Order: sequence, then structure tokens, then C-alpha cells
Amino acid sequence: MKLFNADALRRATDGERLSAANDLVQRTLAQHGLAPSTGQAETGEMPTMPAMPSLDDMLARLGGARINAGAAAITLPEGAEFRQDSFTCEAGTRSFRTYVPASAASGVTGVVVMLHGCTQTPEDFAAGTGMNALAERHGFVVVYPAQSRGDNAQSCWNWFSRGDQRRGQGEPAILAGLTARVCAEFGVGRQNTFVAGLSAGAAMAVILGETYDDVFAAVGAHSGLPRGAAKDVPSAFAAMAGNALDAHDLPAKAGSVRSIVFHGSADSTVHPSNGAAIARRALAGTAESVQTTAKGETGGRRFTRVVSSDADGAARVEHWVIEGQGHAWSGGQAAGSYTDPAGPDASAEMIRFFFDNTDKAL
Repeated sequence: MKLFNADALRRATDGERLSAANDLVQRTLAQHGLAPSTGQAETGEMPTMPAMPSLDDMLARLGGARINAGAAAITLPEGAEFRQDSFTCEAGTRSFRTYVPASAASGVTGVVVMLHGCTQTPEDFAAGTGMNALAERHGFVVVYPAQSRGDNAQSCWNWFSRGDQRRGQGEPAILAGLTARVCAEFGVGRQNTFVAGLSAGAAMAVILGETYDDVFAAVGAHSGLPRGAAKDVPSAFAAMAGNALDAHDLPAKAGSVRSIVFHGSADSTVHPSNGAAIARRALAGTAESVQTTAKGETGGRRFTRVVSSDADGAARVEHWVIEGQGHAWSGGQAAGSYTDPAGPDASAEMIRFFFDNTDKAL
């Protein structure tokens, strides 16, 4: 991803160069949600910047995403609810939406937590992924936590902050606590509790899978990054470009959380090598795994799917690479942003992976 226009900076006069460079850096950081709010930033991180041009516009210019500007209207079937609530703990407060399908009247089968990407909202993410319709079909509850602009300038989850990568603090503590409360309400155990996300949301979902494997049984990561890929703003840019840190200080627990990973081969926002790194970490320490590879085409896009199974035949990791796809939810709905209607239905495949493996994962 090209972040800076070196020629433009060289043409600037000596008196203008420093000011122009500083302004460009600040704008770029804000556009990528890499500037936590004032008082929240760690040493060396930039404070929240004033309102800047939308990240949507920048991604469109880069050609890394298909942007759909739907109204994200949510239509509720009779008997369904889309609740608004908030959760507070020592680590902070976040609001969230909960979709309770009408089919839940016959019993709740599980809880799926969905973490939106930068600039998105819970409503937008629900519309784009079509997860509510799957909830009606399969009887699970969907939770959509909301990142606030007060905690990140572009509503990104702070996956790149060291204070938000560990158990018992920051956003992982808030999101795990929020999930535990919803699961207690509906009587859902860990074996039927899952988390998924897109981009920054996927990176945070991966963090939750590693730090709270007692809460979540499986993770779905679309266009995300591995835990420990960055520790601050500069390393976040490097990770997005495909140069993630060697996260030796954040070891993965040996195969504790099953993972399904999606990434577009043409993603110029988050390099596809990050998806491969998520899959490798999910298998770290696994004594034995059998890999099978399948190729196919769905919705006009070819894909490669690598499944790593344990000795009992249970799928531990699925890694999907969608050819030609950018930074967008595969098989998504036009009503939401950052979706690509072509390709495999990532939402349906995640739900299949989550629930088809629950018995073998216990």
C-alpha cells in the first residue's frame, strides 16, 4: 500500500516541507484509524486528529475494496428483536446491538459476536454480512459491539495497541465481559460461543480467541491480522503492508481455538500474508494435523481452501484465499459497506464451520 507521495514532498519548498509532511502523516494515520483518542494513546502514538476525508475514499482510490454505500436498513421479521444496550467494566464501556431471531422462541443454539471494520457501524455490518438471516435459519443470537469514535478516530478496534492485546485489560476485557453477559442471559456455554470480524474487527477477534479461549470456541477472521502483528502505529503500517512483527512475546495457545480465515488475494489494504499468519498461529503447537486442499469457483471468483484437521478428523483451521478479491467481505450484501457479492459466502461458511464442529471441539 502506497502511503506517501515522495515526489510531492521533494517538490515542496524548504519552508513548506516540514509542515506538509507532518500534515500528510497526520491525515494518513487518521484515515486508517491508527490514532487513538487523546489520553488513550500509548507513548509515541498520535492523538485523535480532526475530521478527515473518509477511509472509504482512500480505499477506493487504492483499488483495494469494493465500497457499497447502502443505507444499512435492518428489516425485522415478526417476533425478532434488534436490541440496543451497553456494557461497562473496569476496562471501559461499549455499546452493542443484539439480534434475537424469532426462531429463538424454540431455543437459542448459540451466540455469535460480530466485530465491524473501520468506519463501520453494527447496523452497517449486520446488513453487509447478512448474519441476521442466518441467525433466523439456525436459531443463534448475534451480538454487534460498537467501537466509539472517542476510543478510535475512525471507529477501528485498537488491535495494534499493546494495551488491547492481552487478557484482563482494554478492549479484550470489555468484549469478553460483554459476551459473557449475553451468554448468561440466553444460557449458552463456551462450546457454542463464537467471534468473527472484518479487518480491524478480525484482528480483534483473533486476539479474543487467543486471550479468552475459555469464552470463545472458534474464531472467524476476514481480511485481518494475527495477534501481535503490531505494537504501535509504525508497526501497524508495516503489518498491513505484509511486514508483521515476529510476535515471539505473544505465544499462541496450542490449538485451543478453531479458526476459519478468509482473505482476498488482491487485498491492497491488509496484505494477504496476514491471513496465512493467522492460520499458522492457530495451528501453533498442534501435535498432529492433516491438511487437505480444494480449489473451486463460487459467484464468479475462484478460491483455494486449505483445511487442517486433528487426529480425530475435526477441522481445526480453514484458510480460504479468494482470487482477485480486495478488502471486502466475500459474498456480502450490497446493503452494507466493504462487501463483495462475488465469491464464497463467508458468513454461511463461518456458521457452518462454527456449528458443525462443536461436538468434536469439546
